[in-house]
Amino acid sequence: MESLETQLESVQAAIRAIEGGAQSYKISNRSVTRADLATLYARETTLKSQIAREKGGDLFFAELGSL
Repeated sequence: MESLETQLESVQAAIRAIEGGAQSYKISNRSVTRADLATLYARETTLKSQIAREKGGDLFFAELGSL
């Protein structure tokens, strides 16, 4: 299984690709054709929280929504 940091990098790369106009993206061995930014943003927030907890920090992230 990939580390949390590696998973976060993959999710953030997918977000950047979709925000840049891509209609499909690949995470690990999975290929996704339909872009779902809400799901990716939620996963990004979860991963950041898990990483912060592992490092012993009490870091909170707020999702502000789309601009």
